[in-house]
Amino acid sequence: MVKCNKKQIRLLKKALYWRGGDPEQRQRIRMVLLRESGLTQPAIAQSMGVSLSTVNRAHMAYDHGGLKALGRKRRGGRKCQNMTVAEEKALLKSFGKAAGAGEMLNIHDFKAAYEKAIGHETSNSTVYNLLTRHGWRKLMPRPFHPKRDIAAQNAFKKKNFPMLSGKPGGLPPGVAVACASCSPTKRASVG
Repeated sequence: MVKCNKKQIRLLKKALYWRGGDPEQRQRIRMVLLRESGLTQPAIAQSMGVSLSTVNRAHMAYDHGGLKALGRKRRGGRKCQNMTVAEEKALLKSFGKAAGAGEMLNIHDFKAAYEKAIGHETSNSTVYNLLTRHGWRKLMPRPFHPKRDIAAQNAFKKKNFPMLSGKPGGLPPGVAVACASCSPTKRASVG
């Protein structure tokens, strides 16, 4: 099965000797040249020491994309990004003025602005990763629960911890200490 003309075969043979070429690309070029010499895919796979699917992928890549398609595929990068790094910097710049003045960045406000900029909702981890990527740090714990009940907290303190009730002197007069080891006057041991 011959699919290339003489010019294409000449170009493939020339590409085998390019300086700085990728060894994997050379191997794929050889697979295409062996096909053009009349070998079948199983025979090419056996002679090259690769699987049949590798040979098939190389042939299909060349058929659909030519010599460029036999090159190494680029991996990595930010394939699933919502914004470019420059857009992220521009968004952070508006919040950076307040942070530079000593104010704390409210993550909820920043997340709302980020979601408005990208056009859909996103998770908190995405926002925190963005801040880390640009050198922002320090996650602060919240100082209190958003659904706290101050009256219930004060009632609990008054009932269970009279020393925390705010009265000077600690215990109110007439209240006995329940624990003997905490008592200012220790009992004499019976002996």
